[in-house]
Amino acid sequence: MDYKYQMIITWSEMDGAYIVDVPELPGCMADGKTIAEAVENAKVIIAEWIEYAKEDGIPIPEPKSVKTA
Repeated sequence: MDYKYQMIITWSEMDGAYIVDVPELPGCMADGKTIAEAVENAKVIIAEWIEYAKEDGIPIPEPKSVKTA
């Protein structure tokens, strides 16, 4: 499934990788050697986070929408 959650991508010199944080889903992070790899890994982690939340009865936040002019 293609979830529309915000992803914040930063470079970590210490890890030598791009780090993706999904702020709407607490603790949901992924990494990758390229931006594309990090984003693809984040998509997998988002799906796993949501699956876990459903199993444990944790509320799943709706993705925030950004309004543009």
